[in-house]
Amino acid sequence: MLLKLIVSLVLVFLLAALVYRFLPQLLGVLGLHPQRHFPPKAMAGRRALVITTSHGVLGDTGKKTGVFASEMTVPYYAFLDSGMRVDVASIQGGVVPIEPISVKWPLATPEDQRFLKDADFQAKLHHSVPVRDINPQDYDLFFLAGGWGAAYDLGQSAVLGEKLSAAYQAGKVLGGVCHGPLGLIQVKNTQGELAIAGKRLTAVTNKQLQELKVTLTPLHPETELRKRGVLYESMTRLRDIFASKVVQDDQFVTGQNQNDGAEVAHRMMSMVSGAPLTAVSPTSCTASS
Repeated sequence: MLLKLIVSLVLVFLLAALVYRFLPQLLGVLGLHPQRHFPPKAMAGRRALVITTSHGVLGDTGKKTGVFASEMTVPYYAFLDSGMRVDVASIQGGVVPIEPISVKWPLATPEDQRFLKDADFQAKLHHSVPVRDINPQDYDLFFLAGGWGAAYDLGQSAVLGEKLSAAYQAGKVLGGVCHGPLGLIQVKNTQGELAIAGKRLTAVTNKQLQELKVTLTPLHPETELRKRGVLYESMTRLRDIFASKVVQDDQFVTGQNQNDGAEVAHRMMSMVSGAPLTAVSPTSCTASS
């Protein structure tokens, strides 16, 4: 009897070890956080601004939320490793809230783990620049990070709309992923019209929100973009968390969800530099802690 118990415990331990070791890779094979390898570009002297939410609570549930880590860390390091100076701004400034599960196993990416050891990046998130203090002329491109928190303040911020309108009118490149494109819904052109009307954009699908059972947020990107005349595009999978889509149109580069940060960032840099986008054959994985 004792021997059977010991064998059972050993088998349970081995199974748990296998799950812990290989679940991130399995999720990667299914399409979560594909590691698309783009050679760094020569962007020295250029500046990028990553803009995040300041909202840290999911509705009235009391659950902590914020920016989804990989939707910030992946583009941040793509810009930084290409020689750009990268600043971080948020709607209110100060400490940027981070979705807790996004920096933990099995969802954390290699960039997330790099962030957890990066004192400089962490300092930028503890002292983020308030959107009201942004000078649009200081930056070549503006990246809007997603996460559930973004549904509560990116699309609602008149100040963000004004800053990004000035950036757009100055010919700057604007982009984002997942809930991040909500920050584009108030952007206007020099004629005072919505800049995204009639443009091809993407963002997280209503289907993905329903599948994740997080539909209590005040703004849903697909719905809000369609309301404003966007030619909305997306891809679908059995579960949309494994889907991937990047759309480039006019001065906008948008990604469907958390899987698209790297490609969006590199497309944005290509638009700024005029260099063609090239990529090494993609592989898929997430990091294990």
